[in-house]
Amino acid sequence: MLKKLLAGYRAAPNSFDELLDASKQPREHWRAMLASLAKESPQTMRQRLEAVESQIRENGVTYNVYADTKGMQRPWDLNVLPLILPHDEWTGIEAAVVQRATLLNRILGDVYGEQSMLREGLLPPALIHGHAGFLRPAHGIKHEGNVALHFYAVDLARAPNGQWWVVADRTQAPSGAGYALENRAVIARTFPDQLRDLKVQDLAGFFSRMRDSLAHWGRQCAANGGVPLRGSESPLIVLLTPGPYNETYYEQAYLARYLGLPLVEGSDLTVRGGIVWLKTLSGLQRVHVIMRRVDDDFCDPLELRTESALGVAGLTEAVRLGNVLIANSLGSNLLESGALLGFLPALCKRLLGEPLKMPSVATWWCGEPAALEQVLANLDQLVIKSSFPQLRQVSLFGQDLSGEARSALIARMRANPRNYVAQELVRLSQSPVWKASAPTGLNACAVGLRVYACATPGGYVVMPGGLTRVATGPDSRVIAMQRGGSSKDTWVQARAQAGTHRPHSRTTTSKDLIRDDTHLSSRMAENLFWLGRNTERCDNIARLMRITLHVLFNVSPQERGTEWATVKALCAWFQLIETPDKEALQRQSQVSGQSQGQTQSSPAVVGWSDTRIEAALLLAVVSPDVPGLASQQQQLYSTASQLRERLSADNWRALNRMLQRSAKSKAQQTPAEAMSALDEAAASLMTLSGFALDGMTRDLGWSFLSIGRRLERLQFQTLVLQRALAMEADGGLDWLLELSDSIVTYRSRYRAQSEWLPVLDLLLLDSSNPRSVLFQMAGILKSLDKLALSYGSCGETLLLPLKNALLALDPDEDLYCANPALISLLQRINHASVELSQLISARFFSYTASDDQAKGAA
Repeated sequence: MLKKLLAGYRAAPNSFDELLDASKQPREHWRAMLASLAKESPQTMRQRLEAVESQIRENGVTYNVYADTKGMQRPWDLNVLPLILPHDEWTGIEAAVVQRATLLNRILGDVYGEQSMLREGLLPPALIHGHAGFLRPAHGIKHEGNVALHFYAVDLARAPNGQWWVVADRTQAPSGAGYALENRAVIARTFPDQLRDLKVQDLAGFFSRMRDSLAHWGRQCAANGGVPLRGSESPLIVLLTPGPYNETYYEQAYLARYLGLPLVEGSDLTVRGGIVWLKTLSGLQRVHVIMRRVDDDFCDPLELRTESALGVAGLTEAVRLGNVLIANSLGSNLLESGALLGFLPALCKRLLGEPLKMPSVATWWCGEPAALEQVLANLDQLVIKSSFPQLRQVSLFGQDLSGEARSALIARMRANPRNYVAQELVRLSQSPVWKASAPTGLNACAVGLRVYACATPGGYVVMPGGLTRVATGPDSRVIAMQRGGSSKDTWVQARAQAGTHRPHSRTTTSKDLIRDDTHLSSRMAENLFWLGRNTERCDNIARLMRITLHVLFNVSPQERGTEWATVKALCAWFQLIETPDKEALQRQSQVSGQSQGQTQSSPAVVGWSDTRIEAALLLAVVSPDVPGLASQQQQLYSTASQLRERLSADNWRALNRMLQRSAKSKAQQTPAEAMSALDEAAASLMTLSGFALDGMTRDLGWSFLSIGRRLERLQFQTLVLQRALAMEADGGLDWLLELSDSIVTYRSRYRAQSEWLPVLDLLLLDSSNPRSVLFQMAGILKSLDKLALSYGSCGETLLLPLKNALLALDPDEDLYCANPALISLLQRINHASVELSQLISARFFSYTASDDQAKGAA
């Protein structure tokens, strides 16, 4: 069986193979995995592959490849087979990474401090001061514990002889650790027994140490600001993101949720009196640590890059004063220059008194004349890269260049030699991947390994694993996720059975208990508010389209009642279908004061043909380019994307299942397929509502989500009832009950034909019906009362008199068709809900605070 499994496996010649040794036999640490795979049927492996792909999609794991049309929704690519590393080999890698992180931290501290390395000639001044990443405003900044490099990543490649080499250092805002953690979570469900039997080390302990270490230095920053933390009080650590359009936004949100950190954008923070504050609904709260994913020069528009909209004005000064810790320190981008690699051996001996334990790939900085000439003489064996990341030059392989292209490169290098470095071309190692298209499933692809280390008070610790990146494109010389690369889980074996990390215990007293969301920012509250509105809006649109299509497909024109004109007018109001006469539609929308005859004779009502309506609605089910279900689902996803760290994994799975089903819908679909899509959408939205009702803590965030949902439903319900009341008295009402998801309740209570009095009572005055107008108003007022406890009056006076007017209605006297007073009341409730929405936005979502508030918050 094993021979059959390996029959189609073809490793590239002259490359190290991670699976097979020189005699083409499986390496010892792979044998248990191969034995297990050999027993698997092709169908079982297909199921494993499908399970991995399905979980990635349902978890919403994405990576934004900017050139990809899928954009923010491009799924993360994870191969089912891991990269396995034995314990003895990993011990050497771990020691080398710790040494390198320690060395780079020392260099960073010196370059922005005493600059003794420059005076001694160990580093060329032109390489530092000529580097666009050298931030002069960061010079002289002191670092807690002498640590400037809190989080470090290094890209490794294995040469044909099995030696690991350093290809690049990632020191500014290293990405990928969250993806590595997600990879493990997915693969652990695929091979749980193999993880146990191979004694694979757990990753959780690394992230716990990272969080505890940042908290340790955050306490020192708190003391610097004159307000030390009390007892077991924790410093406020935030994760600063560039926003949802960043390529690794999913990872940033995932890490924030995993570590329990607020995910903030630059606009969520402000600097007052040299201290960084988080703008929350409870006021300004001091930030002690910023774990950043924003590039150096974008962090502060005041002292660094003036056009940046991603940073915080005054942040550099706050760091300079020692009032906030930034991980990694401002200016750490400097260390990512490949030009430094050639100087590290001498620096290591000088600073650490020992040779480098893992060499860098042979690198020449062309800013040195002798190095430039050597590079040009051996161009075919080298890859040419930019010395400074800010130049954003594409790597060029010398062997690919000839003629004018080669001459042009040489001319550019001679004109600006400091801008170029040359590296030896490393033939990457090959690792097994499982592909359904391969004859036996096994195939070989080039891989590279990114390893992570974090600083602790006792020194650097290394994640026991990392992010294995796979070159899936035709050019195995380059591994880049932006070029369509994929990933693998990385398994590091332990000598003994890997244990579970136990976090440090804390002493928490009753004074430290928290029962509300004290770090809820204004932006987050606004997104929760609109998540509620967009979820409800999706549901409203889906139900309206389903009712309209049902009439079109199942009721002949001769059998349709007078209510059909109202249904069509509602579709036009929500732009699901076009109206032949917009002016007439606007006149018809003024339902208050119109007679039944005027409404029915409007050309906006009678001007639609069934063919046009059907075509428009079928398109609106699947096309995000027109108003309808698909576009509203996209809006819902966009809003939810701003809240990734706030939503549970189960909530995300439900949302992604709905979007996946929508994405699979055909552009040209049958009526049956459209109805099925609408049914599935309605069911999915009920699931999402269930998470909000039963899965979310009733904190301030939930209050804003609830208000959003109820305001949207209130506006929809009052609008629909206005339209319904303006139609002819003999019109059918089942459509109204269906649209309001109340027909089952009505039939179970009355067991009779729908009539105006009981229908209006159910949809207007029944406080037990979650779709009634009274139910929405009561829910909104209850949430507003909760907000009022902390923030004072929040607009409840807009709805309370109208709620009382609703309760004062006499069912026998007021609940009848075409009652102008009732229509007017509904219209006033609708207008009040719009005004309340605007008031809430102005009150809570446009946060400003005075310096006095900042001082008070201190």
